[in-house]
Amino acid sequence: MRDEDKTRAQLLEELAALRRELDDLQAYADPEWRRQEKWRQNFRQLQEMLEGVVAVLGCRVPDLIEHQRRVTHLACAIAEEMGLSTAQIESLAIAGMVHDIGKVFIPLKILNKSGALDPAEMALIQAHPRAAHYILKDLDFDRPVAEIIVQHHERLDGSGYPGGLAGEDILLEARILAVPDVVEAMAYARPHRVNLGINTALEEISRNRGTLYDPEVVDACLRLFDRGFDFL
Repeated sequence: MRDEDKTRAQLLEELAALRRELDDLQAYADPEWRRQEKWRQNFRQLQEMLEGVVAVLGCRVPDLIEHQRRVTHLACAIAEEMGLSTAQIESLAIAGMVHDIGKVFIPLKILNKSGALDPAEMALIQAHPRAAHYILKDLDFDRPVAEIIVQHHERLDGSGYPGGLAGEDILLEARILAVPDVVEAMAYARPHRVNLGINTALEEISRNRGTLYDPEVVDACLRLFDRGFDFL
């Protein structure tokens, strides 16, 4: 069995274990307070399991673990800055840790390509949110984790992918996740380009505030960096 096949099998095994854990949580769904208490008790365990899944992906794309950690850190900070509920922040934490899980289906030679992507390769890259949704949609979260992930490349003006959603048709949590994903991607190097730096990244979201990116999310992000936010 090839190494790539092994890592994919490991990923599916991790997802199956997560599905069993989430099924167990449903026994606590009534009454409400017991379900919420069980969620609080198991949230750290769920995070650790999801981090294990991400580690499998990290074997294929070395920078992926740090990318998802940084995106999750900033996304949750933005959500707190905006005053979102604990449940919404927890949803973002889970979604952030696995938002690129769909890349497991993309050939390594494309993920690690040092030059510009051709149209066919770009189409495969742009399919990764749907692939992630396919992997996660049947997991019994009581929060819209799969929907957040499939929408995190949508843009406010409808120019994003994969569904061309616009405005408030995009979940707020997905609008939040989109901003740190862009900021981190520009601030750090990728196989096909050098890093552009945090100032260029913040200029990008400022310039497209209200066009591509939710203005409240952008404002919250900029306030955090004005106060010295650090990805580390």
